Amino acid sequence: MTEKKELLQKESLDLHASFPCGKLAVVATKPLETQKDLSLAYSPGVAAPCLEIQKNPEEAFRYTAKSNLVAVVSNGTAVLGLGDIGALASKPVMEGKAVLFKRFAGVNAIDIEVNSKDPDKVIETVALIGDGFGGVNLEDIKAPECFYIEKEIQKRLNVPVFHDDQHGTAVVVAAGLVNGLKLTGKKIEEIKLVVNGAGAAAIACATLLRSMGVQNIIMCDSKGVIYAGRQEGMNPFKEQFAVHTSDRTLDQAIENADVFLGLSVKGALTVDMIKKMAPSPIIFALANPDPEITPQEVFDVLPDAIVATGRSDYPNQVNNVLGFPYIFRGALDVRASCINEQMKQAAASALAELARMDGLSKDKIIPSPFDPRLIQTVPVAVAKAACDCGVAGQPICDWEAYRTGLGEKIKKG
Repeated sequence: MTEKKELLQKESLDLHASFPCGKLAVVATKPLETQKDLSLAYSPGVAAPCLEIQKNPEEAFRYTAKSNLVAVVSNGTAVLGLGDIGALASKPVMEGKAVLFKRFAGVNAIDIEVNSKDPDKVIETVALIGDGFGGVNLEDIKAPECFYIEKEIQKRLNVPVFHDDQHGTAVVVAAGLVNGLKLTGKKIEEIKLVVNGAGAAAIACATLLRSMGVQNIIMCDSKGVIYAGRQEGMNPFKEQFAVHTSDRTLDQAIENADVFLGLSVKGALTVDMIKKMAPSPIIFALANPDPEITPQEVFDVLPDAIVATGRSDYPNQVNNVLGFPYIFRGALDVRASCINEQMKQAAASALAELARMDGLSKDKIIPSPFDPRLIQTVPVAVAKAACDCGVAGQPICDWEAYRTGLGEKIKKG
């Protein structure tokens, strides 16, 4: 372990252990200074909103924190680059997710760690408590179980259920690809996309990009190309991307590829491989914490390439914080019943457009996570898409007033 990593670990441990421990706290939003305050916020006055909700469950959005509250749920089976470390060990990450919700979009979030690897128990747990929340953000749950869990929870709840490892990554990748193609002058329906990795994020990225027009997708997993008729290591989610091809390895598949999307492991993409790609290739090397190939390795042989990674120390960071806080913000504000493909596409388009506002370059195809314009851009796009496709329970009438007021939501939460 390097000295730099050792220092980072120590500083992180000190931060988390300092009083108060962890990263979350509960803050009261109503005064509790007098006997009258107590009688209104609690007994006997609290009976009034309880009875209103009993008569009409939708009133929970009006009289409780539900309208701005998300459950961040994990069973700890696929945590960051750490793998299956268990539900309790995932809690620091889930607390961190909740903090990001609050910091970037004014959304309150509570972490819930479910101590079970049984998908049906996770589903049952979240379904039973889900009515108390305005949305559910699933996190760090391994594939392929995560697909089943998300689908079944969404069936049982009438609020957005969103597995961020899948869809948050997909939205940011889609935004970067749109802008990368603008720079290279290539058309989305004509490109060849090679995906290395077939887990939650890879399947979601390929699904969203296909819905946006990518037609030629070759996906690889640890056993090679996912081709039609392959039996080994397959599941229904990989089957969606099985293609008729004679290619059996990544090395073969990468030839003449316009775009490489890696959600796999360090070193999976080699210099010899990228030399086979089409001119002006776009490379998303998103393995965590170390990319499939470093930008320096790419630029040494392909100076015209566009490269994105998941790291903050390289340009074009694919960071999910660009997506999930703002997607939920827009979904919550119109009481959306789900987050669908149209809403994800709208978020990706909004991110791409924001990056273009200051001029595109090879080193800036994705906005910075700290761009203050994000809060007034992405939620509006998501909310409009929800209204347009009929999943908004409370459509917005005055969009300019909504846009203007979004900045205040971060302050007030």
